[in-house]
Amino acid sequence: MASSRTYAWIVGVFILFLGIYAAASLTLPAGQSLSTFGNIAQCLVPLLANAGLLLNAGTPHWRRNMFWMLAALSCTLWMIGQFQWTYYEVYLHRSLPDMYPGDIIFFLCGIPLMAALALRPHLKRSEIQLRFGYIDFILLLAWWIFLYAFVVLPWMYAEPSLGQYNVTFDWINTIQSMVIVVGFGVLWLRSRGTWRMVYANLFGCQALHMLSTLMINVAIDLKIYHTGNLYDLPLVASFLWFGAAGLIAYKNSASLDDSSEPSLREGADRKRGESILASRLAMAAVVSLPVFAVYTIKFGHDSPAVREFRLMAILLAAVPLGFLVFLRQHLADRDRARLLARAEQSVENLQRLQAQLVQTEKLVSLGQLAAGAAHEINNPLTAILGYSDLLADDTSLPEKARAISGKIRDQARRTKTLVGNLLSFARQVPAERTLLDLNTVVTNAVQLRALDLRNSGTKIEMKLESVLPGVRGDGNQLMQVFFNIVSNAVDAMESHNGGGTLTIKTMRDRANVAILFSDSGPGLKEPHRVFDPFYTTKPIGKGTGLGLSICFGIVQEHAGKILCYNSQTGGAVFRVELPAVLAALPTRESQLVTPAAFQIMLESFVPFSGAAHLCLKLRFQPKN
Repeated sequence: MASSRTYAWIVGVFILFLGIYAAASLTLPAGQSLSTFGNIAQCLVPLLANAGLLLNAGTPHWRRNMFWMLAALSCTLWMIGQFQWTYYEVYLHRSLPDMYPGDIIFFLCGIPLMAALALRPHLKRSEIQLRFGYIDFILLLAWWIFLYAFVVLPWMYAEPSLGQYNVTFDWINTIQSMVIVVGFGVLWLRSRGTWRMVYANLFGCQALHMLSTLMINVAIDLKIYHTGNLYDLPLVASFLWFGAAGLIAYKNSASLDDSSEPSLREGADRKRGESILASRLAMAAVVSLPVFAVYTIKFGHDSPAVREFRLMAILLAAVPLGFLVFLRQHLADRDRARLLARAEQSVENLQRLQAQLVQTEKLVSLGQLAAGAAHEINNPLTAILGYSDLLADDTSLPEKARAISGKIRDQARRTKTLVGNLLSFARQVPAERTLLDLNTVVTNAVQLRALDLRNSGTKIEMKLESVLPGVRGDGNQLMQVFFNIVSNAVDAMESHNGGGTLTIKTMRDRANVAILFSDSGPGLKEPHRVFDPFYTTKPIGKGTGLGLSICFGIVQEHAGKILCYNSQTGGAVFRVELPAVLAALPTRESQLVTPAAFQIMLESFVPFSGAAHLCLKLRFQPKN
């Protein structure tokens, strides 16, 4: 909260300025000197008010910023009108004309305040559509300009009459000011905390401004007003109060965020009520035009010139008002259609995710059994390796038998390596950043995916750089990224033309290690959406669109980049870049362990056979 010293300074400057103005009004004789002083002072006070109000326009909350900027715009419009007054009295040394077209600026200065009231910055809401605010503001501006043209301008252009002009201007200006005062009063009563104090100050300064302008207008009508006299003192005080209100809000900006946010149900009801209110006001603006026309024709007792002028104003106002209302309705309908499409997509994604989770639960038990079976395979493999070693090294056997025994030993070792990779891949361990050889990680990922390529027309070619800098990361997670990219490429190629060639290339790119995956498939339909959650081009039931989204997050966690685009020769290209550790080279060891993120990976791959598919599809702990 602002200290008492701050309030003392504000009150002191307030009283000092008013005292100087009152002293000049009482001591200087009516004439050019007093008029010059009064005009300069009245041009200065809106500028001071702007300075105090715009102090609050630099917050992260756009609605709060817009509120204070609209309030400052109101003061700016008044200052522009005062500049016109000053130009006539100070520069031209003559009085402003009694019926001056520039009077509309003093009337329009209240419209930004009315738009600011609709924002209600004390409420924490993020659902307001900014473009609706712009349209509503323009609609409000157009309607009030029409009202001014309908009520005031006939007595300036159609049938000039100073008395009627003054009376109608005073009435419409006072009604507008009363609407703003009532609005600030309602916000004052409905808010709490620091915002209640801010609204109370704005209510007070606007009420004082309404009374002062009414008093000055009456004095002008009675020919007893001249610039610089005591009639200006309440007006000057109102602008100083505006600046003080802005300064007080700025000093208490930290506590403005303490306003309680409405509950979800209350916020939804409030938003629905605001939408209905805005629509009804827009409808009322259009409906009011024929009402004014009926009044002019049937109940108005004005001259034909005034009646014709007003009917012409109604016809001219109908075009922009109708266009704005229909534009607002069009945007609202488009928003409703977009929200409906989003809701339908969300429901569809939820249903797919639920179905996938149910399927995952069914496969958990089978996966555990497959893990145990894969573990048990190691026991007979050990015996096969042992006996094949004895046969291959037995010199008493014929050469053909020894060659066959060597082939049996090689295949048994290959089988043991694959089973070990599967069990290591399925083992659940926490993420750990170590120095990795990406060639090894890529090779192991390809070996796992190659289990189902024996009878297909798909080939995987690897062009690995022999001397590659190390990368610090988690082998499980990076293996998941590479495995997912390889599987998606294989799926795309086999669904397109029954097979193709996937080329994997590793290289050093400045301070990074780059891995390129280039396939000969159909390419990417929407490369900019590939990494979006739930985006998939696979048939329903085969993929959920989470795999590449998870891969994107994993690469980001490793301070790397993952890109995708279509190559010029056809097919998709995925490029993964990871920062290299240039000080050391990793050892070529297997880095395979299961990533923690693999539990939520629900992408469907080309079906494997037996335990291989289940081990890659699920994450589980094998039996030891």
